[in-house]
Amino acid sequence: MSDKSEKIRSMADLLRSGATMTDLACPACASPLFKLKSGEIWCAQCQKRVVVVKEEEEVEETKSLVALGAVESTLLGKIQEINEKMQGEKDIEQLQRLSAVMSTLLENLEKVRKMSRRAA
Repeated sequence: MSDKSEKIRSMADLLRSGATMTDLACPACASPLFKLKSGEIWCAQCQKRVVVVKEEEEVEETKSLVALGAVESTLLGKIQEINEKMQGEKDIEQLQRLSAVMSTLLENLEKVRKMSRRAA
């Protein structure tokens, strides 16, 4: 199947799932953007979420939210890594170290989520 056919199929799938095509174009590829049921704006071609900013003030807020989202994603990945290490660990001292790291990661995750709620 051609690349163009896949893009069209992806757009059709979005419409079938309840998304609506907007009058906006993707800043990266100029493809039409879709509004998902969740309210998110999505580019079917890039397969990425797009953030629409209307005022200059919102640009900084959006940058903050994107940065906090990236930090949250990193923390979640590290929490998963530590959890996997803890599952196979038998050494009590190593478990204590991993638990301390896990505790710090969870505290930081909570802080990032609080900051995200305030910024939103």
